[in-house]
Amino acid sequence: MTVTGYLADFSLPELFQLLEQGNKTGLLTICTLADTTTIERHNHHIWFGQGQIVAAGNALDQRGLMRLIAQRGWMGDNAVSRLAQTCQINTPLGLCLKNQGVLSAEQLKLLFYTQVMRQVCALFALPDGWFQFDPKAPTPRAEMTGLIATATDVTLAGLRALKDWNALAEKLPDPSSALISTVEGKPSLRLNPNEWQVWEFTNGTMALADVAKQLNLPVAKAQQIAFRLIVTGLAEEMPLMAAPPTSSVDLVDPESLEPVAAGAVGHGAAPVSNSFLQNLVGFLKGKV
Repeated sequence: MTVTGYLADFSLPELFQLLEQGNKTGLLTICTLADTTTIERHNHHIWFGQGQIVAAGNALDQRGLMRLIAQRGWMGDNAVSRLAQTCQINTPLGLCLKNQGVLSAEQLKLLFYTQVMRQVCALFALPDGWFQFDPKAPTPRAEMTGLIATATDVTLAGLRALKDWNALAEKLPDPSSALISTVEGKPSLRLNPNEWQVWEFTNGTMALADVAKQLNLPVAKAQQIAFRLIVTGLAEEMPLMAAPPTSSVDLVDPESLEPVAAGAVGHGAAPVSNSFLQNLVGFLKGKV
């Protein structure tokens, strides 16, 4: 089942998180909305294999990796094409060329960084875009180096390098909210010093604004770090409950309280249809 939507409703970090958690395989296409007259040039393709990112490119002609190799001057485009025809069907092109002694392990790493890390990380700054995830898309062996990256690692790298957070402003946790850890013990991810400092306060007892003051950080910076912890599955945002009065005359019967509808608490983002969210989350979280 193909799923479509808009980044204004479901951000790229959130999409990556669900695709990784659901161990999804397929093609995620991001189409920018800035210029509809040249929309084809603004298509970005990210291929997933069991929830991990295996390749990326801006075209579907299966020649993106070949062009990168030629641009580096390591081999001519025609020569790469001829060698690609000798590769086994299920072998990634980069690994095939390495096995033939054409490329080194370091060259493959550089290709993967250029193809995936640099291109995908730049997409986190998109103000909006249309996305589609197709789980039936064929695996692009000719675009694959043979290296992979977890969606979490790519998300962390992209958000750390992000300069303009306007596109994600409405997704940031509220300064009056607290964070609560979702993992036992310490995270296995390689967090930077500021991320470690904020994570130490994921006990649900202190508002982000107070955490920022305690760590001598701008509130916006603390919100951004908290968002990174949330979309990488290390923490959850939790409304900080006000302390009850010391004395009270009227007591509320807990059974009389009605549950809050999902999505009722937000940060001013535009409402999203329940059917869209149910279909999206249910599909992406379903195990293959």
